Amino acid sequence: MHIARTGRGLAASAATAALVAAGVATLSSAGATTAAPAGVPHTFAQPAIAGQTLVHDVASPLPIAQCQAKWHINCYNPLQYRTAYNLNPLYKKGITGKGRTIVIVDSFGSPTVQHDLDVYSKQFGLPSTKVQVVKWGHVPKFDPKNSDMTGWAGETSLDVEMAHAVAPGAKIVLVETAVSETEGTTGLPEMMSAEKYLIDHGVGDVISQSFGATENTFPGFDKGDFSSIKKLRYAFEAAQRKHVTVLGSSGDGGATDMKADGKTYYTKRVNSWPSSDPLVTSIGGTQLHLNDKGERTKPDSVYNDYGAGGGGQSHVFTRPAFQDGVKNVVGTRRGTPDISMAAAVNGGAWVYSSYDPTATGWDVSGGTSEASPLFSGIVALADQAAGHRLGDINPALYTLLKQKNPGIVDVNDGTDNSYEGVKGYKAVNGYDMATGVGTLDALRLVQALAKQH
Repeated sequence: MHIARTGRGLAASAATAALVAAGVATLSSAGATTAAPAGVPHTFAQPAIAGQTLVHDVASPLPIAQCQAKWHINCYNPLQYRTAYNLNPLYKKGITGKGRTIVIVDSFGSPTVQHDLDVYSKQFGLPSTKVQVVKWGHVPKFDPKNSDMTGWAGETSLDVEMAHAVAPGAKIVLVETAVSETEGTTGLPEMMSAEKYLIDHGVGDVISQSFGATENTFPGFDKGDFSSIKKLRYAFEAAQRKHVTVLGSSGDGGATDMKADGKTYYTKRVNSWPSSDPLVTSIGGTQLHLNDKGERTKPDSVYNDYGAGGGGQSHVFTRPAFQDGVKNVVGTRRGTPDISMAAAVNGGAWVYSSYDPTATGWDVSGGTSEASPLFSGIVALADQAAGHRLGDINPALYTLLKQKNPGIVDVNDGTDNSYEGVKGYKAVNGYDMATGVGTLDALRLVQALAKQH
């Protein structure tokens, strides 16, 4: 058994690429940015950038009992997720995400993403879909011996397959960027420019971001100058104008996160951006407890096994109006996450990949980098049900919480998301900074979100 962590990041430059969605043909960016030099390290363990993989290169997915016997973990497939999140009634109504587009952004991408999605879909009897790849910048040729690239390729497989698992009818646009995002602003300008271009050209209804950097690592933070972060918000501001929903993984480091060295953690509570941005819906993590049919054997609990769901107060952003109803929890600051889905490795998802010819097969992966693409599928379903883009869903989530809408499912098992010696936040009744408003019943939440907008 081997534990590895996969990364995610950003990049950009002058390029043209085939694109999808509403007949859009080409894509380019102004201002060329060359790829990062070979050998530049990537922080695979960085919480907001890291997914986690525990079980590598299995020939075929195994039942839960065999996962328990071999690795002492539960392992779940998309059919079990569909039951757990009450998705099947939506599919029976024709709500599959059809006509909607999910944008996923990953540094370097994966050269085998289409093949891997096809294998994944066939394994579980799902219809596959064409992944439209947009190369943003001078994306270097994939090197399976480059651990940075393979880390991102693993993230790409996880992101695309999880989004497709929930919204099998949605189109997927994968943006591959040329610079790996680590801490501080590195890579983020390229990623934001790519997102803004797509938004401005009408491509994508929801954007899933499985990456992030600790707020404290941005230039000027220690002096109370947050301009380096706020200057990067232009993509999210464009998304708000065009009613595009933007999601961000809350991280895998509980109430702490990585320092600028990408190796050590802060010994105090910190938060990460873009998850902490009020224009982003922060997606936290839970642990599912399912049987082979996908039925719960007990309620969901806080994700806190081989990582811990990120959450806490932003040091950059004050409390947004949509969180006024939970000010007793978040205080005067923006609190994260907003809502949570599956992220624990003990209860992780089967993912197929073949980008590394020496390590082809099925893995069990987790992390909030799983939760964000899962939730992007939920948004695509709700967009289809509404007949239009939902845009910023944060106000709706907190309104539904206040109304005790059954689409919002509380997570209150009482455990917390402590990590690396930094005390985390406990799951309690109602909103908390361990899982946000909680998790969801997809049938009811999709219908409720569609009505709210």
